Amino acid sequence: MKAAVVTFPGSNCDRDLAVAFAQAGADVVRVWHKDRALPAGVDIVGIPGGFSFGDYLRCGAIAARSPIGHAVADHAARGGFVLGICNGFQVLTEMGLLPGALMRNAGLRFVCKPVTLTVATTNSAYTGGWARGDRISLPVAHHDGNYTADAGTLARLAGEDRIAFTYAENPNGAMADIAGVLSANRRVLGLMPHPERAVDAAQGGTDGAVLFRSVLGALAPV
Repeated sequence: MKAAVVTFPGSNCDRDLAVAFAQAGADVVRVWHKDRALPAGVDIVGIPGGFSFGDYLRCGAIAARSPIGHAVADHAARGGFVLGICNGFQVLTEMGLLPGALMRNAGLRFVCKPVTLTVATTNSAYTGGWARGDRISLPVAHHDGNYTADAGTLARLAGEDRIAFTYAENPNGAMADIAGVLSANRRVLGLMPHPERAVDAAQGGTDGAVLFRSVLGALAPV
């Protein structure tokens, strides 16, 4: 399996994401934001955390309109897999690949700590390694992680089983305690917590490794 990890000016989790993919068995290629095409044979694209373009304008808004953004959108339109973490989640909502928006944390403070999540669905390549209702621990580090959507969107996400993770204790005011959501075809996942920072015991936990093993396992040829 081949994973592409995109780097924007201000990305700071791109290496962590590349290491997590590689540890799970992927052949990882690095992609620069000014590239206009993804490398041939890419199965999954990772949009990392950080502060792309300094979070000017809106978090993720400039990155969503970078040259590589068009290639990522085309990849998703063809049914390709895309994983956006933290700032990457913000980028995916700005691209329109996921619904809703990530707003300023309710407490108006940057939140950086491990949080407990509930696995809300196992009906995706990303979450199939868990059982519904499992509790896992992943770190968060964000100032704009307050997931916000209108009532119709929230109802649709719940009705279509597209809420991937919820917070056991909400750290940012996110509506319906949402920590991560899936696209309609379930191949695009955005989440605010950082699974790539929880793939080795030296990081304090390995719960995040399950996500990478799960999605790469689902992509592996039979």
